Amino acid sequence: MRTKRILQCGALALSLLSCAVMAAVSADEAAKLGNTLTPVGAQKEGNADGSIPAWTGGIDKSAGSEDARGFLSDPFAAEKPLFVITAQNVDKYKDKLSEGQVAMFKRYPDTYKIPVYKTHRTFSLPPEIYAAAKASALNVQPINDGNGLANFEKSRYYAFPIPKNGVEVLWNHITRYRGGNLARTVVQVTPQTNGSYTPIRFEETVAFPQSMSDVDSSKTGNILLYFKQEVTAPARLAGNVLLVHETLDQVKEPRLAWIYNAGQRRVRRAPQVAYDGPGTAADGLRTSDNFDMFSGAPDRYDWKLVGKKEMYIPYNSYKLALPTEKYDDIVKAGHLNQDLTRYELHRVWEVVGTVKPSERHIYAKRHMYIDEDSWQIAEVDHYDGRGQLWRVAEGHYMFNYAHQAGGYVPEVLYDVIAGRYLALGLFNEEKSGYRFGAKATMADFTPAALRNEGVR
Repeated sequence: MRTKRILQCGALALSLLSCAVMAAVSADEAAKLGNTLTPVGAQKEGNADGSIPAWTGGIDKSAGSEDARGFLSDPFAAEKPLFVITAQNVDKYKDKLSEGQVAMFKRYPDTYKIPVYKTHRTFSLPPEIYAAAKASALNVQPINDGNGLANFEKSRYYAFPIPKNGVEVLWNHITRYRGGNLARTVVQVTPQTNGSYTPIRFEETVAFPQSMSDVDSSKTGNILLYFKQEVTAPARLAGNVLLVHETLDQVKEPRLAWIYNAGQRRVRRAPQVAYDGPGTAADGLRTSDNFDMFSGAPDRYDWKLVGKKEMYIPYNSYKLALPTEKYDDIVKAGHLNQDLTRYELHRVWEVVGTVKPSERHIYAKRHMYIDEDSWQIAEVDHYDGRGQLWRVAEGHYMFNYAHQAGGYVPEVLYDVIAGRYLALGLFNEEKSGYRFGAKATMADFTPAALRNEGVR
């Protein structure tokens, strides 16, 4: 009997310890948000030599202009690079670059470069999103080994603004604010080694339960967002439509996906649109979970939080989104036209994902660098099962000051072995930029609606 009681007490102690480990942060810790930390958890202060300035609230809405089509002017157009990293001087800067960035210099020694500009901490959000981040800090808890979120329906953004481990950092990228419902027309390219390409045009809509008039977001606790993607060009692919109901805990409830095939005129479930299933019209150059630099379930990896470091990452990439630039100006053989890119020194969270022994994925390791201000993934180095560097992802970040939301313009995935790449999110030659505030109802995101969307 005594042994039994000891075991019971031991089990209770372990249970209490587990609860303590899984608990949200204390009120004292949460009070740092907006004080010593930014409202979403970055360090407010600059670095020792001032090359990273203090965060003082981000860029003002009046910093530039937005034209009638939704294109933004470049508020830093007059600035020139502080210096340019090339294959000849890259060793001088290796401590602030990823292994993948260094590999790009080795793969393209004559053409690849990284122009480094003055750092601007432009990120800012509406007050209600800051309040949501603080509510997340006080209430959200990881469940199911970190693969799900408890109490997230109370806040809906930035699950762990004061993260304690690697998977919590990743959740902040997944649950970041993106400006609410939006629609966009974007182009994806997969150039051949000589630079020739055929643009793939997508009409995409994303909607969030908390921004939909006919949805009670308090009753959609395991739904993060609804996503629809229609291919409109080239003609051989036009009319195919993808629908996704993105779940949070995808171990408990896998991502729900359907595809309408215009040739067959049929709607089918699409379980392959997950993990390392092929990306849409990507010529085998990206996986489903490469979308948005990383999306979907984190459960196949162990995520190690290495810490923070200072790094040169794509940032304030307004030039890449100007309507005066043509796709032919941007898309070059081997890599983007690096003269149109902009890199800045920022602090990033460094997280390494390693495939669990019981799981499989074509990427055995993903080495991620996540911007501390926006929680957007900036760089990812992908390694194959032999431990060889395979693909290098760069997210060219631009903060939309007119709508207080960040995004990629574009996101790029370089295959350093094959010498090819994929760029997704170009919109320079389209009729409009991002269309924020898109009205959406559940009727727009049902399998039955796909057939109407896909009529050629």
